[in-house]
Amino acid sequence: MNSVRQFLRIRLSRQLLFSGALLFLLAASSLRAAWDFTTITQRTDALYGPATADAGQRIDAWQQLLLQLRNQSESEQLSAVNRFFNQKLRYREDTDIWHAVDYWATPIESLRKGEADCEDYAIAKYFTLRHLGVSGEKLRITYVKALRLDRAHMVLTWYQTPDAIPIVLDSLMDNILPATKRTDLLPVYSFNDSGLWLPGSQNNKRVGDSKRLSRWQDVLKKMREEGFPTDE
Repeated sequence: MNSVRQFLRIRLSRQLLFSGALLFLLAASSLRAAWDFTTITQRTDALYGPATADAGQRIDAWQQLLLQLRNQSESEQLSAVNRFFNQKLRYREDTDIWHAVDYWATPIESLRKGEADCEDYAIAKYFTLRHLGVSGEKLRITYVKALRLDRAHMVLTWYQTPDAIPIVLDSLMDNILPATKRTDLLPVYSFNDSGLWLPGSQNNKRVGDSKRLSRWQDVLKKMREEGFPTDE
């Protein structure tokens, strides 16, 4: 009888492990399949008005990019996503695009306009790579000072491991370089959907919650209204 009970316990344990693994795989795959662009188009047209033909082409190109990159390596995804948004969006100041001093746009807003400020590039790249399956732990939107331009700037950084030197996806260039090669950038703080970090000796220690960033929370709220799930 004891041997039968032991067999049943082992079998049940294996079933639970299998179920847990299956749920994990389903959750991971849902990140890739969750964007319903038919619904997104309907919602964004209702929110912002019908998209122009040029805007529709940019959004269609974004969908094609997601399909093309879904089975590529992370390094290929990083390069292609950085290049895509750098080429599809024209840099303009928030005051010119949105008539606001500091406005953080969603990827759809930027693609509809065809114009973006530095943080809009970083935001679009972040959500695109997250949808492609890149772990949120590897990605941070990083606020820096561009020393040569003598102005505030934002980039997206990717960490192969938590302690690794990040590489920088920048709207100022298509080439992706390690942060040690970007001596023109002085980091101020970085964040993603789960945390907030400071530079220097505490660069890899979370020092707060990104919920403290009201504009970031506004972006998440707008994306939910547009039809994007943002609970990765």
